[in-house]
Amino acid sequence: MDRSWAQPLAGLLREHRQIALLSGARQSGKTTLARQLLTEFNSKDNYLNWDDVNHRELILKGPDAIIKYLNLEQIFAKKPLLVFDELHKYKDWKNFLKGFFDRYENDFRFLVTGSARLDQYRKGGDSLMGRYFSYRLHPFTVRELAGEVDSGKLIQSPLKLDAEIMTSLWQFGGFPEPFSRSDVRFFRRWQKLRQEQLFREDIRDSTHIQEIQQLQLLAALLTRYAGKETKYSTLARSIRVSVDSIRRWLAVLEAFYFCFRIRPWHKNIATALRKEPRTYLWDWSMIADEGQKAENFVACHLLKATHWWSDLGHGEFDLFYLRTKEGKEVDFLVTRDQVPWFLLEVKRSKNAPLNPNLKWFQQKTGAEFAFQIYFEGEKQQVDCFTVRQPVKVSAASLLGQLV
Repeated sequence: MDRSWAQPLAGLLREHRQIALLSGARQSGKTTLARQLLTEFNSKDNYLNWDDVNHRELILKGPDAIIKYLNLEQIFAKKPLLVFDELHKYKDWKNFLKGFFDRYENDFRFLVTGSARLDQYRKGGDSLMGRYFSYRLHPFTVRELAGEVDSGKLIQSPLKLDAEIMTSLWQFGGFPEPFSRSDVRFFRRWQKLRQEQLFREDIRDSTHIQEIQQLQLLAALLTRYAGKETKYSTLARSIRVSVDSIRRWLAVLEAFYFCFRIRPWHKNIATALRKEPRTYLWDWSMIADEGQKAENFVACHLLKATHWWSDLGHGEFDLFYLRTKEGKEVDFLVTRDQVPWFLLEVKRSKNAPLNPNLKWFQQKTGAEFAFQIYFEGEKQQVDCFTVRQPVKVSAASLLGQLV
């Protein structure tokens, strides 16, 4: 199954000299996408994975050894692509890559993938400043599964959605393998194994955190409280560690794509909350509560859209929530170049009354659109972004116009 990033990233690699740093959650499809791009560049053998012992030994020998091993000591009509997978696990990866790029910038194109945020590891020594562009790969979402994504557009055209896509995505999550299989027993085993590898291999080996069991307990609590305000002191008391440890561990869980935090928007709203973020999971299928799961499902779609638009250069997009000290609340606000763009409230039922706070916050923020989306009922093939006043739309309709 092609990913929405395949063609845009191929074009960007051809157009720009910079290294492409592609990060994303474990098993979100980075390696598959990288191999697809290698085929596009007629460079299928130019793949090195730090987790492969033989490849690791070759990387440690340096660029010249790699060029010789891959038989790249020749002139090419079109610049070949080199892929380094999971390179961030190499302690000196940044300096290795900088040296390789500076020497062979005019000869090759470079793609580096990682299952952790690669910007977390730009510490010490010379930076890669000016030598890279970052891109983020997310799990599958409604639009990517239902139809083509035009990378030149912010909002996609309406389309008809197969109901089975929404059902499978809701139950099995957006990670390619369990979604494609749609088998409950396989899904349960896959999910358990993925968590073990994330904590026992990726996080432990890369961060040297010793309290893995407590970190797993924190992850379990975040699963239970997904979408709620994240109270660091409450989490610290529950796990019996310091608030500083909670903040540090949350940053680690974010860096390895277990969860993400969104913060309250407070500009132009005098009584808005300013500090406490809300935490969501990258894998909404882990959440038991239906209401929390629906909100997390939408949060993942919105985060993917803001990352996609930002990474492709459409502007600076971000995701917030809205809540005042008096209790007025709307689930999400998407901003464009630091200006409120659209508001979004999540409800399970189509019959839920329209949240009056949508109109109130729209007036306060000046947001162009305000939606209340519901999960029950049929999807209508309509352009949601033609109505300015607060309106109800189906989740499939709205999310199908994102990415």
